[in-house]
Amino acid sequence: MRNRYIGLGDIALIVIAAFGAFALRFDLLFIKHRPEFMPFLYTSILVKPVIFYVCGMYNRYWRYATATDLLSVVLAVTAASIAVAMVSGGALVLGYVREFSRSALLIDWLLCLLLMGGLRMSVRVIGEAHQTARRSGLPGQASRVIVIGAGEAGAMVVRELQRNPQLRITPVGFLDDAPEKVGKSISGVRVLGNVADLQTVAAAHRVNDVIIAMPAAGGAAVRTIAEVCRQAGLRSRIVPGVFEMLGGQITVSRLRNVEITDLLRRTHLAPDDRDRGSEYLGGATVLITGAGGSIGSELARQVADAGPAHLVLLGHGENSIFSAEATLRETFPAVQISTVIADIRDARRLATVFEQYRPAVVFHAAAHKHVPLMEQNPDEAITNNIAGTRNVVNQALRSGTERFVLISTDKAVSPSSIMGATKRVAEAIVRQAAQKSGRAFVVVRFGNVLGSRGSVVHTFKTQIERGGPITITHPQMTRYFMTIPEAVHLVIQAGGLGAGGELFVLNMGDPIKVVDLAKDLIRLSGLGEDDIQLTFTGMRPGEKLHESLYDDDMRTDATAHPEVLRVSGPDPCLAPELDDVVARLEEAARRGDETAILSLLRQTVPGFVTTRAPRADPTPFRVIRN
Repeated sequence: MRNRYIGLGDIALIVIAAFGAFALRFDLLFIKHRPEFMPFLYTSILVKPVIFYVCGMYNRYWRYATATDLLSVVLAVTAASIAVAMVSGGALVLGYVREFSRSALLIDWLLCLLLMGGLRMSVRVIGEAHQTARRSGLPGQASRVIVIGAGEAGAMVVRELQRNPQLRITPVGFLDDAPEKVGKSISGVRVLGNVADLQTVAAAHRVNDVIIAMPAAGGAAVRTIAEVCRQAGLRSRIVPGVFEMLGGQITVSRLRNVEITDLLRRTHLAPDDRDRGSEYLGGATVLITGAGGSIGSELARQVADAGPAHLVLLGHGENSIFSAEATLRETFPAVQISTVIADIRDARRLATVFEQYRPAVVFHAAAHKHVPLMEQNPDEAITNNIAGTRNVVNQALRSGTERFVLISTDKAVSPSSIMGATKRVAEAIVRQAAQKSGRAFVVVRFGNVLGSRGSVVHTFKTQIERGGPITITHPQMTRYFMTIPEAVHLVIQAGGLGAGGELFVLNMGDPIKVVDLAKDLIRLSGLGEDDIQLTFTGMRPGEKLHESLYDDDMRTDATAHPEVLRVSGPDPCLAPELDDVVARLEEAARRGDETAILSLLRQTVPGFVTTRAPRADPTPFRVIRN
């Protein structure tokens, strides 16, 4: 139906409502002794459609009417009735009519409300019936699915499936652990039991697929469901987690196969948690370095969702910045976005950028992060991670930046790698700037993130696709893991907690064995552990068996956010001679003097131990093992 037919229907219903109101108030012979009826009828026909139009009653697609749309009907009918009452009252005052029944006005309002709402809901009912008929008439066998989670996400998934019969997916029921939901129907689909009944319900209803619609559920719950699906031979798909859904709605196109990130994500405290700690971003100019990287691009997405006045994406790789900008412009068209191609080692270029944009908030995510590569290229680690950070901090101070957040790593704790040592010095640069300026410059340190470029997950997936083997450096190696959206969410929260100079660490949960991660990926690929061989190759230069988020002589204190901890204790890197050390490190890097680089890092960074020997010539270095 087009809305012009809705308009014609409204006129007919206005007449019926007016006639019904007077007939109910008086009797069927009211036309003879109630002369105000005809003026009231003409006024209603002339005024009400105009009010309905102004209230947007004819620019909605009533085929997919929602509770919000019905509320608009209530408001529009009420406004129209008030307008008619005012005109009728004016006619009474001016003597055009001798008397008028106020109760007739109330009855007319009620009848209009029922008739207008009924007309619009009938459009949806007829449309859904037509769609059901189309679905039954489509050739081929429809896939039968169970939706796990009868909350808002599950209901949205079912409605999407019902609106898209061409997908040939029929939801046969929900499963949910809330006892009060069992036996109830949502969008015509019944809650058949709790999650523990999955295998029984799937067999009884000839189910082919399972959709996990619990975006706020923790990894343990998802892991259990995914394992039951695997054992029962059911294909499982999942609604992305709450932080992946920022800036988007739950649609069928967003469903994907269960991934390792789903198995390791944690239960979130509250759905609106993200809204309480990012107020400082609203209406601000925010600059993100390394905005084309895994962390930087997710930072840009979540910052854009917080409503900044201006978002500046700074990066060295033009392709990654181009891709990040295109995605953000499509998802957040209302946010002003600027892109800058620049190298953070170029102080003059940074000065121009900061002078032009004068950001109030800076997230510094640009860094060299690959441990083995930085072992082979220590001069690059120095110039980028240390000198580059110093350049960004200096320009932030000069341009009046209020908040500065450095993204750091657990590899900065008692580092055994050059990359970790350079990040520890970068932390000291930011914290010292906070001490001298009194501004909210802070450091946020966390462990590995799943899905970042070059991460172990990508390596393992590639090896599984090739049929194995999966190569692991050591059978007992553990790492802290967190999904990128979760880590970035907590970084933003920490950025709002700092007053200046704080070192924050994220609650990463318990460390996970890399071997267990590999086995999870094998199972998610539909294979058994016997199908893919695991090979242990030995630890690489700069690697540690276990990581820690803070030094042994430091302590952690709670903050306003339960997942963000403040690290307290003395840091030898925060020394008066830090500026001189940074200058000497940069000079040594320019000369390619690796002996001087290693010596300066050992003197500056507590606990820095490396098995890497400096190269005396361009030939490949040898690893010295104790």
